[in-house]
Amino acid sequence: MSRIDTALGALKTQNRKALIPFVTAGFPYADITPDLMHGMAEAGADVIELGVPFSDPSADGPVIQKAGDRALGFGIGLVQVLAMVKTFRERNTTTPVVLMGYANPIERYDQKHGTDAFVRDASAAGVDGVLVVDYPPEECEAFAAALRAHGMDLIFLLAPTSTDERMAQVARVASGYVYYVSLKGVTGAGTLDVGQVEAMLPRIRAHVSIPVGVGFGIRDAETARAIGQSADAVVIGSKIIQLIENEPHEKVVAVAAQFLRTIRKALDA
Repeated sequence: MSRIDTALGALKTQNRKALIPFVTAGFPYADITPDLMHGMAEAGADVIELGVPFSDPSADGPVIQKAGDRALGFGIGLVQVLAMVKTFRERNTTTPVVLMGYANPIERYDQKHGTDAFVRDASAAGVDGVLVVDYPPEECEAFAAALRAHGMDLIFLLAPTSTDERMAQVARVASGYVYYVSLKGVTGAGTLDVGQVEAMLPRIRAHVSIPVGVGFGIRDAETARAIGQSADAVVIGSKIIQLIENEPHEKVVAVAAQFLRTIRKALDA
């Protein structure tokens, strides 16, 4: 059983919903990420999604693209991201960490460090799950098996346009949780339609037996509470990035943690 299964299973028995914040690794300062992860965990995060900076992020809106560009400017790549997770694990051995990103950095990592090096090194660092935006499920069975063999989950996105066939394909290889993208478009775009999300989740659960998280467009406690009525987890990224973008180094962790405490309180209400 992975750390993600353990964490989400415990929440289910308590009839509570998971809070999953997303931050870009190495943003807004190159050295801030482990401390930021600790602050988020202490504020009530149940899983932490860590964005791997990439130069051509097809699913990310302007806010997260800008954060990724800034991190790339600091020289943050997959090697540095794994080191951040390893540092986080020195003090926190329970909060699951999911790397979210794209195929190119992973495949380049294996080219440089050897076949299956990413899976080996991610496991050694303490990563619990991987979400690769541009890996289709029908091409991921070997990768999913390799991750599971090392105690890690492969997480997939589903969207309002996902067909029943695609949901069934995802269900065959996904573990940990699936991430339902509540909007057509990129992160941070548009206004979330709670009714549309509520209507979609039963369709997803007809195929998928693992927890369903919902993200893209959740920006405040009210929306998080509404989504938490039907989803198993709430994912928040762009809003956190916006809140910490211009903060001085010494205030970043406190600002992110204070925001997450308001979301945690709303989910638990």
